[in-house]
Amino acid sequence: MEEVLQAVALKQQLDSLRPIDKEQEGRIMQKFRLDWNYHSNNLEGNSLTYGETKALLMYGLTAHGKPLRDHFEVTGHNEAVNWVMDVVKGDYPLTQNFIRELHTLLLKERYQVDAQTPDGQPTKKWVEVGKYKTSPNHVETKTGEMFYFATPEETPAEMTALMEWYDEKAADESFNKILLAAEFHYKFIRIHPFDDGNGRTARILMNFILMKFGYPPVIIKTQDKKNYLAVLELADTGNLEAFVNYIAKNLVHSLEIMIAGANGESIEEPDDIDKEIALLEKRLKGLGERSNAGKSGEVLSKLYQNTISELYSLLYIENQKFSKFYLDVIQRFPITYFTTVEGIFGGEELEDDLTYENFQDARKAFFGKLLTFQIATYFEKFNIVGFNEFNFQSRIIFNFSGIGYSITVNGAKFIEKPYAVELTKNEIQSIIKSESKRHTAFIEQKIAEKETGGQ
Repeated sequence: MEEVLQAVALKQQLDSLRPIDKEQEGRIMQKFRLDWNYHSNNLEGNSLTYGETKALLMYGLTAHGKPLRDHFEVTGHNEAVNWVMDVVKGDYPLTQNFIRELHTLLLKERYQVDAQTPDGQPTKKWVEVGKYKTSPNHVETKTGEMFYFATPEETPAEMTALMEWYDEKAADESFNKILLAAEFHYKFIRIHPFDDGNGRTARILMNFILMKFGYPPVIIKTQDKKNYLAVLELADTGNLEAFVNYIAKNLVHSLEIMIAGANGESIEEPDDIDKEIALLEKRLKGLGERSNAGKSGEVLSKLYQNTISELYSLLYIENQKFSKFYLDVIQRFPITYFTTVEGIFGGEELEDDLTYENFQDARKAFFGKLLTFQIATYFEKFNIVGFNEFNFQSRIIFNFSGIGYSITVNGAKFIEKPYAVELTKNEIQSIIKSESKRHTAFIEQKIAEKETGGQ
């Protein structure tokens, strides 16, 4: 078997590089662990993407809209993998108790799945963890025929025979350990000892055997699922060699990654950047809205018409409630825009503040160059006799970047949005209410000072 011989030769090369730097080995094994968790679960129909899997395991981020069961599968599988990676460092024997303990870690707790009665009627059944099956789990093939695994009654004896076979072959130094791991995987699948999780358990046990004898784990990739199932079907016809070669071929890939890492070289694969981009996208969700429009006169004009003008009008009405306390209330639009001085772009503020009325005429000339836009309200000369003269100012500033705008209310950032997203009515009301409360608190403070003799 050419692939098996190649894997053996690569292992000898890897052994010559041992011991591997601890940090480097940790980086390699983290890659294997993440790939293993994603692909082994995805092969069984788990809906989490690689980015979602990594975000869950590395950062505790759950995937919005994905089933809770899928998250449990990934975290349970990760616990099982971590446990195996830990115990393989010692002289931990592979036994039936080991396998049941592994299955308990993998599935965590009992749950219900869809099933069929003997006469084909839909029903539900409980999946027990860490216990061998108590009902048949035969499957129907694509051709409509039934594929039979061991019956519940046969399972204990079949598992005992499997472990006796394993112990004999593991102790036989002449028996190739790649063949041992691959054949154990196949024999385990043919028994299908548990109600659920047999595929994931088989792959973990195969990798435990490989790692026990100094090999890295094999990752069966989800995009190669058809080939994986095809060689399992060939093994069912008696052609076990095809399955062993398939496992050995994937082991060669893992060995090449580990050797590259041991030599301090990159262990990235061609699709790793796609996985990282998917992870970035997952982590960015909830941190900010995506902008689909850049800054332009047209975009800013629309923002003015649908958001700024509405805020101005409602703010003007609210501010009039305070006008009884002042001699004058003025609402203006100071603007900062781009200008060119000797070819250098810089900011410049208009010499004269624009009122709401004359701004309508001026806005077309300035919108493409806008840097900031303010709604500035000046409450001038408190008109109650007996108070020292004081004023009140309110500044709501729109700052325009290349992809979006932010709003600060008297120096405190209120919100940040892409240009295509306008302020909601609730957000506009929130700005207005916050300014009214600030203004009310300001006057209350002046009254308190007056009452206590502060003025």
